Amino acid sequence: MEGLELNALKISGNSYRPEVDFNPQTGDLIISGRSILENSPKFYDPIMDWFKAYAHRPAEKTRFHIKLDYFNTSSSKSLLNIIEILDEMHQSGKHIEILWYYSDEDMEELGEDYSHMIDIPFSFLKLN
Repeated sequence: MEGLELNALKISGNSYRPEVDFNPQTGDLIISGRSILENSPKFYDPIMDWFKAYAHRPAEKTRFHIKLDYFNTSSSKSLLNIIEILDEMHQSGKHIEILWYYSDEDMEELGEDYSHMIDIPFSFLKLN
């Protein structure tokens, strides 16, 4: 991995798949929209691979912006796997922050549940 520059990861979203905009240089990693995939590993496995590569040479500060209106159970497990990679990075001394955007009480509660599973600082931001 030494000497290799990790490319940005951009995936267009639609009514069932979230938009992904990960910039490894700035450390701003944004996932937004809806994630109601029938086969979420097919979508999220390449994202997991990207995160594993990013963990080797992260930006000085990493901010994971989660702006999901809704996600199903399958997507929830994939999202937790990503957060666990970030938690490992945090535990190894990397500066990691999760910004959880929510528009309703259910999504706020889901974010709170995730925040209790790991030690990464969470910021909760209400969308209008």
